[in-house]
Amino acid sequence: MSGIWRGVFLLGLLGACPLWAVSAEDAERQNDQKPAEAKLSAAERKFQQTMSGAVLVGHFTTMGAEPADKLNEERYAIRKVSKLADKQNTWRFFVRIQYGELDVTLPLDLEVFWAADTPVITLTNFTIPALGTFSARVLVYGQRYAGTWQHGDKGGHLFGRVVKDEKE
Repeated sequence: MSGIWRGVFLLGLLGACPLWAVSAEDAERQNDQKPAEAKLSAAERKFQQTMSGAVLVGHFTTMGAEPADKLNEERYAIRKVSKLADKQNTWRFFVRIQYGELDVTLPLDLEVFWAADTPVITLTNFTIPALGTFSARVLVYGQRYAGTWQHGDKGGHLFGRVVKDEKE
């Protein structure tokens, strides 16, 4: 089940929306009907600019897996990120999910907390329909990200680069 982790830290907050329920066109329509966005500090503006239209390209590990030093590739495409006005630490991420035949863009509401000038994307004991319960902490600093993830008794580390993608 550890292979399912690919994309979970940003794909995690699916809420009541199952993976198959939202097409890319539906997500774009939802984007047009967006809720009010919050006023942003300079650090929040920088985070929004860094994450919108970005792809996180890197690796993850699975603690206890064999071989212990195996790095698995991961890739997370983020179309847009905006802070929600009605929730203090909540940001809406429009994330593209590509897994097998699946290719959808979903709006995910994630909590982001700040360690000084460093944003930390959080996910705590969140149940994803048909996949299970996940937790993660991922910090973004400059053009890099790093963090930890947990899914039941499986967990590990993730890290990589934040790159702009003109296609996203």
